[in-house]
Amino acid sequence: MRQKPLLMGLTALAVVSDAMLLPFYPQFFAERFGVNDPQHVGAYLAAMCLTVMFALPLWARLVRHMPLLQLLVFTQLAAGLLCLYCYWTTSLAGFWLLSLAMIAFKGSYLLVYPYLIGLSEEGEHAATVGLLSVIVHFGGIAGALLGGLLLQGADGGQVFLLMAAGDALQIAICLYLLWRQPLAALTPAAKPAVATAVATGGDDGGRLRRVYRLAGLMLLFYFSAYLVRAFFALHWQAVSGIGDSRLAAAVFALPALLALAGLWHNRQRAHRGLEPLGSLPVMLLIGTAGLLLQALPDAALLLLGRCLFGWAMFQLTVQLDVQLFRLGTAQSYAADYSKINFCQNLGVLAASYAAGALVAGQGLAMPFLVAAAGFVLTALLYPLLAVTPRKLVTA
Repeated sequence: MRQKPLLMGLTALAVVSDAMLLPFYPQFFAERFGVNDPQHVGAYLAAMCLTVMFALPLWARLVRHMPLLQLLVFTQLAAGLLCLYCYWTTSLAGFWLLSLAMIAFKGSYLLVYPYLIGLSEEGEHAATVGLLSVIVHFGGIAGALLGGLLLQGADGGQVFLLMAAGDALQIAICLYLLWRQPLAALTPAAKPAVATAVATGGDDGGRLRRVYRLAGLMLLFYFSAYLVRAFFALHWQAVSGIGDSRLAAAVFALPALLALAGLWHNRQRAHRGLEPLGSLPVMLLIGTAGLLLQALPDAALLLLGRCLFGWAMFQLTVQLDVQLFRLGTAQSYAADYSKINFCQNLGVLAASYAAGALVAGQGLAMPFLVAAAGFVLTALLYPLLAVTPRKLVTA
């Protein structure tokens, strides 16, 4: 019985749940609680990121003492129950409290990502990262479309009922895997033949310094990339003049199609023994062009920019994540990933707050201009912060 497809399915379910309201929080708060302040939306998205930032390292510590799948059974059960409370509550303060607690428990599924990398051979890391990236993108499509459908024709609060159903399915997958195989078979095996020597001699301190340098690079990258997410649906509707939430959700999720094309392209090159086309700085410049085009008041140019941005985001995400997993072993992946994820979410948190302030003060196009500047700065800093360890050798 192959566990990796089921674990990827679990990841897809979790991503769909996360994405259902992501493009529509401004509309959700306006409809459900009568709150129309963009800064309130930005503050809530920032609080979500802050919650994941501090919750994930705690889950990573717990995984040292209990199997991940056992942990997920309990955390997703708690998340599902809190989803039901979010559906019932009519208090804005109560929604904040309950939904953030729900997000803290839901965030434990992020540890499936380094767990899956640990189950893969070193040569499969790039392919696994790319496939997971596509799953995340298409989970975003499904989630955004479901959210758009519910907001278009029903109470947006029903999203939380679907979230609870997703949590129940995740629990079922975990229980099935625990039932079919012993815990020892579900634990990534150590790979003693792989030496983790890097340029500074392979000591753990040198590895951590490289992890933190990569984390700093990712902080700036994620701040720039996520700056344009929260108000994208409103921006598209303003530029195109089309108020349909379903179409806005489809345009929001357009980068997923480019991620699928990127995955196919990378695999074709890999079969010929070639690296992905385009270095990380080149992809940052392509992403910059995509962001600038999305800022223009023309729907056709916005769509073109969305495609360029989607292609660049896929390639950048794969290249940065592969650098992380080249630094350690299967036993260090969860701890290293929790550090990287902390900085990623710090970037998302800052972006969430900044997006609300930028839109409130400068309009819907300004986040795209600031994000483009952030991509340029990331490209300039890349030579200083890039992690380029020597090729891992076998003992």
